Amino acid sequence: MGRYDGRVALITGAARGIGFGIAERLAAEGASIAVLDLDETAAAEAASRLELQGDARAIGVGGNVAKAADVDAAVERVVAELGGLHVLVNNAGITRDNLLFKMTEEDWDLVMDVHLKGAFLMCKAAQKVFVEQKYGKILNLSSISALGNRGQANYSAAKMGIQAFTRTLALELGPFGVNVNAVGPGFTVTEMTDATAARLKLDVDEFRRLNAEHNPVRRVGYPEDIAAAAAFLCSDEASYITGQTLYVDGGGTLGSA
Repeated sequence: MGRYDGRVALITGAARGIGFGIAERLAAEGASIAVLDLDETAAAEAASRLELQGDARAIGVGGNVAKAADVDAAVERVVAELGGLHVLVNNAGITRDNLLFKMTEEDWDLVMDVHLKGAFLMCKAAQKVFVEQKYGKILNLSSISALGNRGQANYSAAKMGIQAFTRTLALELGPFGVNVNAVGPGFTVTEMTDATAARLKLDVDEFRRLNAEHNPVRRVGYPEDIAAAAAFLCSDEASYITGQTLYVDGGGTLGSA
């Protein structure tokens, strides 16, 4: 038996990258998966690539996590089509990096809307299901950038906000059988970090090498590294853990490597 047999997990921004890596891991452990993405076609295609176990199912759902109507419709569809909801992973994210004097109001608002407002709306919709059934797991994606990163005032602020949001929800929802935690990935190989390399006019492999030199394990992270932590924190084995942020960063937050 898998740890997630009979469970339904909704993962935002899961058409690619870390979100898809988490979807793959939970599916491998028996979960039915709802892949939520702004692009419904991409979400459906990603869902079709998951290797499901037993009677588990996967669907692709389109929606903007920063719009309440989209979020409510998505949660309702997941419950109706997959038979319930037990795990929510708030992974959807964007970057609009720039130094403060160049950052626009739109750059700030877009990042805050997707990361913070998106997590707020998704949690608000999901908790209705979780509280009623007295069971639920919420995992929010933070980042080591929450500790401060040049050129990411918007992203860093949003990701630290996610940690405070996580701690507060843990206090509010714990009495109803809901665990709320966060993971803070370090540098992870995704399309987003490859795009950052391109923006900096660096070769992708060189960009990865430079980032690997900044942590004790001397390698970059991959979506499966984050997925392994997610699979534990969203499982019943972690039922006595709530309100925590686990940095999955090869030790990069320890200081000088």
